[in-house]
Amino acid sequence: MEKGNYISAILRSNKTVFSTKDIMLLWGDTVTNAVKVRVNYYAKSKDLYRVRRGIYAKDKNYNKLELATKIFTPSYVSFETVLVKAGVIFQYYSQIFAASYLTREIVADNQAYSYKRIKDVILTNHTGIENQENYSIASMERAFLDILYIYKEYHFDNLLPLNWEKVYEILPIYGGNKRMAKKVKQYHEALSAEGGKAIKTATL
Repeated sequence: MEKGNYISAILRSNKTVFSTKDIMLLWGDTVTNAVKVRVNYYAKSKDLYRVRRGIYAKDKNYNKLELATKIFTPSYVSFETVLVKAGVIFQYYSQIFAASYLTREIVADNQAYSYKRIKDVILTNHTGIENQENYSIASMERAFLDILYIYKEYHFDNLLPLNWEKVYEILPIYGGNKRMAKKVKQYHEALSAEGGKAIKTATL
């Protein structure tokens, strides 16, 4: 690649966030040190925005959900981040929640990210995972089940938006978890008993 094309290759990409590995693939360069030197130069000259060590953006207007799945891979956006937007949970959370191979709380560029550990066999199963342009995000049904997988007790404000056929379709990926299956049944029966009305107190 010619010298002047390195930064333009990044700017032409539809991604907003890049790991060093992403940049190496984009440039077709296998020399790690050379790539790091070149990337550091672009960061110092403000042609790239350094988000955190080893991760860069075109500018400060990058997609934070995309960043969430770049910090630790594999990972996907899930839990409260999905359910608040879906109207299943009413409480606002400023942090972004994601499922990954480890549990970790970090702050990057003044944004908090909360990672919850899920077993690899579940994490890498794409059932109920929606692929956006540059990141993966759980459907509301998958996010609902992810929360039941992590927490023994949890309060949901409104279960009306859930598609229960999809909930039962996704449930088997959690390895026949009897506790989860029991909870799902309890939530579903409680909602049905209310005639489909929103559950105001849904901690079972």
